[in-house]
Amino acid sequence: MVIKISELENLGNKALAKYGYTPDESKIILGMMMYAQLRGNNQGIVKLIGRGYPKNPQAGEFIIEKETKLSARINGNKQAGALVMQKALDVAVAKAKGHGFGIVGTNNTNTSTGALGYWAKQIADSGLIGFVFAGSPPTVAMYGSYEAIFGTNPMAIGIPGDSDPFVLDFATAAMAYYGLIEAKTAGRKISGDIAYDKDGNLTDDPAKAMDGALIPFGNSYKSAGLSMAVQILTGPLVGAAFVGIGDTAGNWGNLIFAIDPELMMDKSELKKNVQALMDKVKTVKPLPGVKEVMLPSERGNRLMKQRLAKGEIDIEENLYNELVKVAG
Repeated sequence: MVIKISELENLGNKALAKYGYTPDESKIILGMMMYAQLRGNNQGIVKLIGRGYPKNPQAGEFIIEKETKLSARINGNKQAGALVMQKALDVAVAKAKGHGFGIVGTNNTNTSTGALGYWAKQIADSGLIGFVFAGSPPTVAMYGSYEAIFGTNPMAIGIPGDSDPFVLDFATAAMAYYGLIEAKTAGRKISGDIAYDKDGNLTDDPAKAMDGALIPFGNSYKSAGLSMAVQILTGPLVGAAFVGIGDTAGNWGNLIFAIDPELMMDKSELKKNVQALMDKVKTVKPLPGVKEVMLPSERGNRLMKQRLAKGEIDIEENLYNELVKVAG
């Protein structure tokens, strides 16, 4: 079905108010979700249903547990992942602008931080190079196993360009967990080669996959190793939980690097060269049957611009109905 973007935003704000967030908090959370929704990313409004995005009644103020001029470790104190990520990003960017480099880790959150490209783009838009990593509860198997041990463990990289920045955003799992929720809500099957049921059989049923485990993307030892590396950066390094150690349901971790390119070269020169590379990639010869070679994030950027121009967005009907229920 097709609805006005403004209607979807209104429903999102009502749902977040029901969950207990202030208008300022809702603005940050919904900004991340609408970025994803407009771009066709499954980290959008679907987060308001299923597990939902309730505010933890025990949530308190952020606590900076450790800090240097280049780094900080922030205890999110049960605040929502998006709110903690915004705080971490602001601190990392300030340190990078002041000293050339900033690294900030967070712990003690219990909700997703959402589409990491949203945060990486913010860093790139500020003229810096950004790396963003997020941990989550175990839903992904190690290569050669069917037992859930890693989170979907996404990562994103943002690099400033002359026009749009270069933004790469991906989960190290074959599908983000909210992709399973989205498919289950819509009554759709998933690809039959990306998840196991609880007994280790491949399944195309999202509900059975949620009881079993997702596979690392490409079902490769390389992607599984990358997932494990993200787990280390967002668990042991930042004081968050990881499998077998700590509260994996309530103590998620994140990590942000912000780097001033002036440490290596003139910022304007970097932007020019990044743009030249992206322009060159667009001219490469496509394979038979491929209409256009796409850059990372280009498809989503194009879709978002089209939807904003129309002021409308298509949304799966079951998702819309569930959101209406949450919003009251």
